[in-house]
Amino acid sequence: MAKHNILGKIGEDAACNYLASQGYAIVERNVSIGHLELDIVAMDGTTMVFVEVKTRTSDSGLSGIEGMTRNKMHLLIRAADAYVKSHDIPFEVRFDICLVMADRNGAITGIEHIRDAFYPPI
Repeated sequence: MAKHNILGKIGEDAACNYLASQGYAIVERNVSIGHLELDIVAMDGTTMVFVEVKTRTSDSGLSGIEGMTRNKMHLLIRAADAYVKSHDIPFEVRFDICLVMADRNGAITGIEHIRDAFYPPI
């Protein structure tokens, strides 16, 4: 497995642990819908939350939020819409982002959780 894939898995594990510690129920991880993917599907009370995880090393100089382009948000919205329709989800939905920072050895140095990170256009 490539180093960036290993770091991504470490980041997703850390994000799941963090979200669970905040009372979220993790429903699924790494959901593929055609060519689209959802990192984490979770429940926060009666709200279904689609969480995008961005993991970076502290020496990269990037926080991870730079990777949340308009195109990436559009793909996440499409994936979430397909997920909701295919599972007949009756809940409100929300999009969160977890920015995970790690050192060169993969040890987590910080997590920033952005609730309601963006809203899908109507």
